[in-house]
Amino acid sequence: MFNIALLIAKKDLTIILGRSAGLCQALLLGLLLIFLFSLSLETGQKLSPHAAATMFWLASVFCQVLIFQMLYTNEEQNSARVGLQTLPCQIQAIWLGKFFAGFVLLLLSQLLFIPALFIFLSQHIGLHYGYSLLGIFLTDIGICTCGSLLGALCVGQSGKESLLSIIIFPLLIPLLLSAISLSSVGLLDFENSFYDIAQIQQWLGIAFAFDMMFCAASLILFPFLYRGE
Repeated sequence: MFNIALLIAKKDLTIILGRSAGLCQALLLGLLLIFLFSLSLETGQKLSPHAAATMFWLASVFCQVLIFQMLYTNEEQNSARVGLQTLPCQIQAIWLGKFFAGFVLLLLSQLLFIPALFIFLSQHIGLHYGYSLLGIFLTDIGICTCGSLLGALCVGQSGKESLLSIIIFPLLIPLLLSAISLSSVGLLDFENSFYDIAQIQQWLGIAFAFDMMFCAASLILFPFLYRGE
């Protein structure tokens, strides 16, 4: 199953990176959100780390929605969905392959969003950036897990594509709250440069628990959603 998942991910990455237009649209949307928010700041004004982290994750989640719409629309446009269902493996391999592809694309997108925080929102690296990087990794796993699961539900018929953004945001609220807090501790706050390590570990625990819960739910529910049962 793992080998087939990697082949599916390779296929999707080749298609999306080869076309590039859809990925550029997702990247531009995220960068545009950060840039437009920077226009609300007065000259010399510094945005708080918490607000900057919020903008980063809003850009990431909107980008993720477009990424998983592209990943699942590929099969719908080419009538390849039935072909994937007939692969000689467990159908969860499709979910895992989409997860791998979406995770890579989201990380590539965030490599542009993070510098944008420092350029447009005047942020600086703080003392606990290691916790922020770990938080980004855990949060990306969580939102890609949800995206890979719900993407199968929100394609296939006209008008269903918009359901992904409607369904996924309420589910991601607990994860995003911990992600924003973890990301903000990695940005320099001159008023409070020291954070409670125990509280940081609690946020990491929330993110890890969310990942485990939705990974288990995805393995159980994905076959029913993808087959439309």
